[in-house]
Amino acid sequence: MQTAEWALVIYTILIQMAVGAFLILGAMHVLAYRKAGAEEADRLSDRALYAIGPVVVIGVLASMLHLGNPLNSYKVLANIGTSWLSREIAMTILFGGLGAVFALLQWRKIGSFAVRTVVAVLTAIAGIGLVFSMSQIYMLPTQPAWNTFGTPVQFFTTALLLGSLAVGAALVANYAYLRSRGEGACLETQGELLCTSIRWIVILAVALLGVELIVFPITIAYLAAGPVEAVQSAAKLFGEFGVLTVLRVLLVFVGAGVFGLFLYRRLRDNSPENFPAALVYGAFALVLIGEVVGRFLFYATHVGINIGV
Repeated sequence: MQTAEWALVIYTILIQMAVGAFLILGAMHVLAYRKAGAEEADRLSDRALYAIGPVVVIGVLASMLHLGNPLNSYKVLANIGTSWLSREIAMTILFGGLGAVFALLQWRKIGSFAVRTVVAVLTAIAGIGLVFSMSQIYMLPTQPAWNTFGTPVQFFTTALLLGSLAVGAALVANYAYLRSRGEGACLETQGELLCTSIRWIVILAVALLGVELIVFPITIAYLAAGPVEAVQSAAKLFGEFGVLTVLRVLLVFVGAGVFGLFLYRRLRDNSPENFPAALVYGAFALVLIGEVVGRFLFYATHVGINIGV
């Protein structure tokens, strides 16, 4: 693949992960708030929230490499009424801007809880709109490998799967930070919240893994029954790129499935003692690599219809 396509791999993976992380972190914050109150919920999630910003910035910088001349990137917004690419850029700006405002409000505790909640909900809606806009860019009749239900399903699954595991890794790192500072007064509560959050994250990750394992063969069958270009795309997945296809499935299966089940069994007693942090980091790393390989295959194996003249 060319540099521009690798830029798209980085951009789509990082932005989708950021959106998914924001959604999942919001859900974990609500659970923690109901169980232990606002102060403990903020202590659990705030540092993870601030980590989403740099991910968005790196993703946006990568996207500019795809535009040829980054200085002209503002011109992409000119066709927002008719172009999904323009809408994607607009939603990226909206998600990043609202997310930055919410992070500032949360960091400085500006405004009431209700006001911050409204900004968080608007940010989440912008994120969902962003991932949807991304998927619609590829729904092209001339690209049969992309023009299937599998594209939006894959993009949203990637967002939630990577986002949930990224949040899990961030929460583990946050707990380690609290322990290193000797904040003993809150460690017991934070440990219980961490275990509860990771269990829910594991359940979600395994469910999303199931979605991927169901949608993938259905998409392949759909391509195999489609036009010759679709058949060629499917053939590439199991021919020229067969090893990478198998590697991608194995990485995601082991990371989200095997590691996830081990984690769930270890955390059944809700005790943070001897917490298996390596399993959380390992699961995130394996799935991240697997999703990058999958996105590479998404761009590398498509075969367009030559409409000619």
